[in-house]
Amino acid sequence: MTGEDPEMTVLLVLASASPARLETLRRAGVHPEVVVSGVDEPAAVAEATGRYGALEPADVALLLARAKAEEVGRRRTEAGDAPALVLGCDSVLELDGEAYGKPADAADAVARWQRMRGRSGVLHTGHWLLDDRAESDGGGGATLGATASTTVHFAAVGDAEIEAYVATGEPLAVAGAFTVDGLGGPFVTGIEGDHHNVVGISLPLLRELLGEVGVGWFDVAAG
Repeated sequence: MTGEDPEMTVLLVLASASPARLETLRRAGVHPEVVVSGVDEPAAVAEATGRYGALEPADVALLLARAKAEEVGRRRTEAGDAPALVLGCDSVLELDGEAYGKPADAADAVARWQRMRGRSGVLHTGHWLLDDRAESDGGGGATLGATASTTVHFAAVGDAEIEAYVATGEPLAVAGAFTVDGLGGPFVTGIEGDHHNVVGISLPLLRELLGEVGVGWFDVAAG
């Protein structure tokens, strides 16, 4: 496919409720359909841990990304929706070998920041792509994924700043209790790796995954 003919574009379905992921894709020229997954994340991690033992933080992110993509893929198939590429994503922050998603509450967010300040963590984002297109449309039933990891350096913020930031509510809605593109930006002193990955989706990695299923970047568009 060349991406020049509108009839040849491929529908991408984003299995995520994250407005930051959606906006990142839109700014890169991709306008996906959004279908939020109903995955019980703690249950999915608990089940995998019980079956395979303790998971590395990067594996947690990939596990949840796959679970989201597969759950949305099943629902779309059952509903008879148009064939598409389904992308699931999930992010966790690794600090001292532990995986941290969204804080449970404000107190948890404050404690998290008191531990993070002046230090560095690794933000892992799992990406899982399902191809449910017919073979005649270039599909092949592929299911594949990978994790992008970016090192994040945090400022040595004081308790008053932490309390004020948590009071905005933003840290409660994001993995790792911080953003680099929002109110948390002043508290991130630097990153090593893909900036977009910290926002929630690695555009270079997504491009590679699309290539694995024979789809070019400019072949992807909303239906």
